[in-house]
Amino acid sequence: MDVKNDLGGGKPTLLIAEDEESNYLLLKTILHKYCNLIRAKTGLEALALFKENEVDLILMDIKMPEMTGIESLKEIRKLSKDIPVIMQSAYVFDSDMEAAKEAGASGFITKPINLKVLKNTISQYCPSIVW
Repeated sequence: MDVKNDLGGGKPTLLIAEDEESNYLLLKTILHKYCNLIRAKTGLEALALFKENEVDLILMDIKMPEMTGIESLKEIRKLSKDIPVIMQSAYVFDSDMEAAKEAGASGFITKPINLKVLKNTISQYCPSIVW
């Protein structure tokens, strides 16, 4: 597992489930000043890291190896109905958005990431973040 976080400091903790390095680095660049970050590269790893860490919000890619983001979300929802989970995907199909909603997603953002949409969506579920 690739846990790269600096927990503490009173900042919210975000779990980013993203298998593509460039996508993760973009999110890290945007978010690291405002949040503690934990990264999972697979849906299975996201589930394990969620069980091991107290997180305030999850950003979950839909298409990931070992276990999809939707499958991981379903398992996370068995453990917590309250954790905000924002699904993200470059492949936006109505069926993906519907499956995410049915699995219990709190929100959905598309790639490429729009900075304003990302910040607004995160702020909606984690208002303690001060941009």
